[in-house]
This record gives sequence, structure tokens and C-alpha cells, in this order.
Amino acid sequence: MSNVNQQKGFTLIELMIVVAIIGILAAIALPAYQTYTNKARMTEVVNATASAKSAVEVCAQVNNGVANCEADNNGVPSDIPVTDPLPGVATAANGIITATASNDSNLENAAGTANATITMTPDFNNGQVTWLTVCDPTEFC
Repeated sequence: MSNVNQQKGFTLIELMIVVAIIGILAAIALPAYQTYTNKARMTEVVNATASAKSAVEVCAQVNNGVANCEADNNGVPSDIPVTDPLPGVATAANGIITATASNDSNLENAAGTANATITMTPDFNNGQVTWLTVCDPTEFC
């Protein structure tokens, strides 16, 4: 009888290939995950505009236009300043709503100089309000 020692396991090359594949997958997945989480954080900012949007839509219906739909006027709520962890919401003349991410969200604008924002501009046509939405940075929308 011969006593043969068989080694079992992986070679160093095989292990290095597996590590390289995992590294490539991580390099692809990490940026996609970060974009996804930033969009999810921006959803909170968008949701903060709900009451202002509803009020502007009602104001537009009652006044047959958005000309007088602004903060503290025609049922549109007052501006809400940014307070951590809540985003801020401001309604300007003609029903334009701007929401700003809080400092806690760690969302910055494209220039990196301020918190990310979303601007919603109403268009009243044929008794219906449609919204044009612009985000800064644009990839958050």
C-alpha cells in the first residue's frame, strides 16, 4: 500500500483571482450604492414640500393662477427654516417652492458650497397645476 498525501485547497493564484473579482465588483457597486442612498435622502426633502405644493395648487384653483400664491398669502403656509435634521421649505412669488436639505443629510449642491436644493415651479394651465422640478445637484432627482 502506498501512502499518498493529497493536498486539498486553493492555490495562491486561485485566491488572488477571487480577490480581484471581488475588488472589481466592489468598484462598480459602491458608486451605485452611494447614488442610491443620496437619492433616498433627497426623497425626504421632496416629501417636505407636500403641504406647500397642496396649498399652492388650491391657491391656483381658487385664484385661477399662481400669481398670488406665496408664503403667508392665500392659504400658503409660512416658510420653514432649515433645522437639523429637518429640511427647510420656502415658497416664493408665483408659487415657486424651494426645499433645502438639512445639514444632517450631508447632501451638498453641485458646487459643494451649500446644502442640496430642489426647486419646484408650478405651471397653471387649463385648471391644472403641473410642476417643473430642478435639483441641485441634478443627479439627486
